[in-house]
Amino acid sequence: MRTTIDITLKQTGKAIDALSDAAPALSRQKIKDAMAKGACWWTHKGKRLRLRRATKELKPGIRLQLYYDEKVLARQPEEPVLLEDLGRYTVWFKPHGLLAQGSQWGDHCSLLRLVEIQLERPCHLIHRLDADAAGLMLIAHDPKAAGALSQCFSGRTMTKRYKARVTGLMDARDQLVDAPVEGKPAVSRVSTLELSETDQTSLVEVSIETGRKHQIRRHLAGLGHPIIGDRLYGRTARVPLQLLAYYLEFDCPLSKQKVVFKLPPELGSLEQN
Repeated sequence: MRTTIDITLKQTGKAIDALSDAAPALSRQKIKDAMAKGACWWTHKGKRLRLRRATKELKPGIRLQLYYDEKVLARQPEEPVLLEDLGRYTVWFKPHGLLAQGSQWGDHCSLLRLVEIQLERPCHLIHRLDADAAGLMLIAHDPKAAGALSQCFSGRTMTKRYKARVTGLMDARDQLVDAPVEGKPAVSRVSTLELSETDQTSLVEVSIETGRKHQIRRHLAGLGHPIIGDRLYGRTARVPLQLLAYYLEFDCPLSKQKVVFKLPPELGSLEQN
């Protein structure tokens, strides 16, 4: 079941009561669950925010929106793994299938929300990683840290390395791929780490100088070697997308020191098809 409720309150009352009246097909428990999972929004002082507390007392004129999708709300995400806590930001392993941040349909399957719950601290997204991919992600815990660290990503001062298992035997040595993505410049470098004659796959390392949407996936597919499990640019497989963000290196604007983060070996393996 998927439905959207959009109402403006005509009288003072609790959020759960207003939504329940507007959506009689949904039980109060289902509405409460959806709200707790970030699927309800309200407009407060000109800002559109998630409303999680079902018993919140609201005044007339408040706009409430509920985005109810039974399939989305039923998802049970794999938990992220805290690798380092540096105070103003933390380093995490994001598993396959976990979103970087939520959507209007909920945020319980997002790294940002799960970290917020686990640490009980404010959380700010610094960068993104495809939901289908896995690997290193940084989460900031104050706005200034988020802004400073975001500049490292957008300013191309960060070394980002990925591993991918691709279809076919690919022999590459620091191969430059300079192919625009959606009309914007995109540069990747690809090197082969391992060839598997048995199942005709290759393990490659990719470093990127730009961060366009699906850049690595598009570039490898364009070379004729799509990533295993890439349902968009290749084909589905019995394993998730075999793309892993495993290495970050940059001059930290907070500590003023060079930092290097590597994914532990036990979290850094890629499966064959």
